[in-house]
Amino acid sequence: MRTKMVAGNWKMNKTLQEGVALATELKETVKNPSCAVVIGTPFIHLATVAGLLKDSPIEVAAENCADKASGAYTGEVSAAMVASTGATYCILGHSERRAYYHETYDILREKVLLALENNLKPIFCIGEVREEREAGRQNEVVKAQLEGSVFNLTPEQWSCITLAYEPVWAIGTGLTATPAQAQEMHAYIRSLIAQKYGNEAADNTTILYGGSCNAKNAAELFANPDVDGGLIGGASLKAPDFCTIIAAR
Repeated sequence: MRTKMVAGNWKMNKTLQEGVALATELKETVKNPSCAVVIGTPFIHLATVAGLLKDSPIEVAAENCADKASGAYTGEVSAAMVASTGATYCILGHSERRAYYHETYDILREKVLLALENNLKPIFCIGEVREEREAGRQNEVVKAQLEGSVFNLTPEQWSCITLAYEPVWAIGTGLTATPAQAQEMHAYIRSLIAQKYGNEAADNTTILYGGSCNAKNAAELFANPDVDGGLIGGASLKAPDFCTIIAAR
């Protein structure tokens, strides 16, 4: 039985004080969720927020980690450092990291392995840009992203992976994949996992939808059999909206 999940990705938003206030509000509101709840915070929030949420059902994710274990890499934050804060997840492969910081398949493969070595559970993002969708290449793109960065994992390692399908054309644009489009892609991704790791692994893999998922459309998206929850951006920055999405799962 695969895990249902709603994960928030705060991105580069909220000062430490604002983040603590939001995490506190969520802690007071989210008591017995019907799914796993994760919030991805900026690095400087991690230790404080993880400590604050220690006795709550909400888990904490970093939004990234370095592709090196340690060393002279000024400004980078290693997977070991992330784990030392009490965070349990790490969001990797987000389209913004791929686009703005030129993260390649090889870089992401290293990040995933380092996260796993440090007992972090990767939430690994895949998805196509608008031009690729319009050209009908979305399946080809998503398959290449999986093969390039995570299909090298052992079955045991794979069991720690959560996937997030994010149609890049629907992130922050107000556009959203239709429930049918989301289901079609999630089912295709699950078929690729079945080919690589077998039907049982495919059935047990959590696949989230990310792309302008909000309090109004979450229930319709989550009603699809292969959509196990959401990776939520802007709507995770307001506790009432985020809690509505959690309740929809």
